[in-house]
Amino acid sequence: MENTLLRVAGALFCHDAKRAATHTASIELGSGVPEKNIVIRPDPKLGQPGPLAHKVFVALIKKHSGYGRPTQVDVSFTKRELMRLIGRAEWGGSASEQLERALDEIHHAFVRTRFKSADKFVEHSFNIFPEIYLERRERATDPIEACTVTLARPIMASLQDGHFTCLNHSLMQQLGTIGQALFMRLFFHFANLYDGHHRGRLTFSKRYDDICAEWLGGLEVRPYRSLIERDQLGPHLRKLKSAEFLASYTISEAKGREGFVITFRPGAAFFADYDRFYRRQSRGSVRVDFQTDREQIAEPLKVAHLFVEKRHGRPAGGIPYVPTKDVETAKYLLARVPFDDIPNFLNYALAEAKRTRFDVQTLGGLKQYVSGYEQRRVQRTADRAHQAAREAEDRATQQRMDYDQFRRAAADRLFAGLPAKEQATIEAAARTKAPRFSRGGSLAQTMFEWERSLITAQRHPRKILSFEEWQRRAA
Repeated sequence: MENTLLRVAGALFCHDAKRAATHTASIELGSGVPEKNIVIRPDPKLGQPGPLAHKVFVALIKKHSGYGRPTQVDVSFTKRELMRLIGRAEWGGSASEQLERALDEIHHAFVRTRFKSADKFVEHSFNIFPEIYLERRERATDPIEACTVTLARPIMASLQDGHFTCLNHSLMQQLGTIGQALFMRLFFHFANLYDGHHRGRLTFSKRYDDICAEWLGGLEVRPYRSLIERDQLGPHLRKLKSAEFLASYTISEAKGREGFVITFRPGAAFFADYDRFYRRQSRGSVRVDFQTDREQIAEPLKVAHLFVEKRHGRPAGGIPYVPTKDVETAKYLLARVPFDDIPNFLNYALAEAKRTRFDVQTLGGLKQYVSGYEQRRVQRTADRAHQAAREAEDRATQQRMDYDQFRRAAADRLFAGLPAKEQATIEAAARTKAPRFSRGGSLAQTMFEWERSLITAQRHPRKILSFEEWQRRAA
């Protein structure tokens, strides 16, 4: 799964900002290889996710790693974090629009992965960001104030593996998006090959055209080594070398067919990070408080978005926004209504508003229904408790009746196998127990047989399961 996430990220993002929007054709890795196949369909209007989308993705993975364990499905950003993410000191309309487009590019790109796991094929179809929640001050043209991104299940499964949580994000922040992509893939391959010894012998080689296709989202393949070195990959590789992540790299002609092969040797920074992250399982000294993000950003955003959907009676399309005023109201509601109960509250409040012909325009219009809902919830809780107690009593009664039936049948079978003298003694005792019934009547016979079973069970208690033993076997 770790490799799956890297392969998807490598194919998904285009690192040429000018060409990204024009890349609308499907991207396929492992064509004709069903056990390692990835197909990505960019949005036909937006094109392939570009460099800013890659920065968003890396920043998101970085913050997700700060949440620690257990792995969370939502990642949230404040406006200040978004400003740092996009590299702007000022947060205006154009920067916000660029960020929204980057989120849109990822949100609308469709991914299908197919891999062989053990003896079966596993296929997943998904959007990496299936849900995105945005907050703006008032209007659709206002800058984004906060956002929450929900991750797809296959991406969550990959993050469980822990690879992205161990990357050196301080170094990655110094790199361009091509450098980040090269760093992630090389760290992965070096870590797989390294055995803890023979550092000087550790190398990794890969064809240059495959790097462009599989690691760098279909980056243009340059025909000459000088162009690769001077204008394309060289500047990024030299930066990795100056950071001592790489000890060296060489670009040489491929043997057997045209093209180039790049050979990489890890540097001191890789081995230090490997020891720190892989061997010592370090998660870094800075941890992000997911609880705060959830309470202050994720849950209020989701409540405000859910109100919009329920008010209009349909899911919102694209990446809609909610105003800050509704987000603040959502925080007020969450202080009185548990998050899991919010859908029920919204249904109740909107129904009450409709009953009185109140045309609710904002989430604040539902505050007046909180007290009534709380009273109703208390009553519902009491009703459920009463219903549960009654159902438990009914189950206990039915269970006792079932046991009595079992015990009588077991006693009858036991009686049939007893010696004749024992049978006669039991029958005599049974007749004395029901003298008031006239002989020969059906009721008399029924009572006689019931008394006979009861006496048989009483005289041979160890040969018939007790109620507790019967319960255990029936469980």
